[in-house]
Amino acid sequence: MAATSHSSPLTLFGLPAERGRWLLIPLGIVVLLCLGTVYAWSIFRKPLELELGIGATESLLPYTVALVFYAGLMPVAGFYIPRWGPRLVMTLGGLVLGAGYVLASIAPHIGAITLAYGVIAGTGVGIAYGVPMAVVARWFPERKGLAVGSTIIGFGLSPLITAPLANSLIEAFGARLTLRIFGLVFTAIILAIATTLRFPPQGWHPSSANSLQAQAMVNRSYPTHLLTSRAFYGLWICYAIGALVGLSAIGISSPVGEEIIRLDPTVAASSVALFAIFNGLSRPLFGWLSDRYRPHYVAIASYSLIVVACILMLHAQTGQVVTYLVAFCLFWFCLGGWLAMAPTLTLRMFNPDQYAQNYGLVFTAYGVGALVGTLSAGQIRDWLGSYTYAFYPMMGLAVVGIGVAMAFLKPDTYPHR
Repeated sequence: MAATSHSSPLTLFGLPAERGRWLLIPLGIVVLLCLGTVYAWSIFRKPLELELGIGATESLLPYTVALVFYAGLMPVAGFYIPRWGPRLVMTLGGLVLGAGYVLASIAPHIGAITLAYGVIAGTGVGIAYGVPMAVVARWFPERKGLAVGSTIIGFGLSPLITAPLANSLIEAFGARLTLRIFGLVFTAIILAIATTLRFPPQGWHPSSANSLQAQAMVNRSYPTHLLTSRAFYGLWICYAIGALVGLSAIGISSPVGEEIIRLDPTVAASSVALFAIFNGLSRPLFGWLSDRYRPHYVAIASYSLIVVACILMLHAQTGQVVTYLVAFCLFWFCLGGWLAMAPTLTLRMFNPDQYAQNYGLVFTAYGVGALVGTLSAGQIRDWLGSYTYAFYPMMGLAVVGIGVAMAFLKPDTYPHR
């Protein structure tokens, strides 16, 4: 299709496309708020443990399986978004997600709940997750990082909103009915938003001063396939390290506060809300930085903050609440940053027309980091008797990440402006 000029009467939501496209960001945020409720599973665990007479390990299974299927379906769905279109893929993801929640609400035992919530709902999240980012990336060719980073904030802040909501609903109606309500409401919201999603015409660009930059990017050369590029492997390793360290820290946030700093359990749990804010706010910031600065600089900045956080915790003593809060705000901040940096750098370093497929492959790094990260910190504590020892490998991985970024994410490893 021929490029659409800035004088085209193209409209979006009844507005000129250059204005209407901004509505796609809040709509994407709402979709990701729904999808991100998977991280609020901890609210359902205690009621289900009491109802079914199961232990903590069993009650964690649906969440763990959901993460695996969510990460595993991302690359698969990425190949179908440009082929089937965002509307159809989002609709499919919303229906599968809702079915998983509803089936979990009537499942008779933890195995069936794991199948419904972990496999089916997790699959729905994996199908729908990449759609909002793929859409805003196409509509914002001149500020992709800011647009993607702003959209993905919904996933990071979701537990901050949906966890208290789930808690209130569970107190009023019970865990089972709450799962059913979530499934029906999320399906309705996602299906409604899906009807508004579409890609711009090939070659469309806004009539702004930066549109020359957007047009120039169309003419850049890219690797014929992601797997032939050194930069892909560098980005994959960097993303895996960022996810592993970040998710390790997230998993031990409250226990570290209780065991090392001797915080009251209620205070330690409530501090997670502060960490979640930093996790959400870092996404548009790192998206913007990834637009403006060379990738290895942004990656090195993130890893340097992780090193600082690790040093703080290695020297933390009982009662040093500020040290603990600063360190874990940095951990959560950097994880949120990688969830914006990775899609933005995928757009910047590789063919943006193949973004959905490319980021699906890059996102497998998050899946590996999630699987290892959620298990490793607890294992270190069991083996060595203290969470303090977990910060040594975290710091070592961050140093490795700095080396990988310098070797593989410099501009000579990918086409750049």
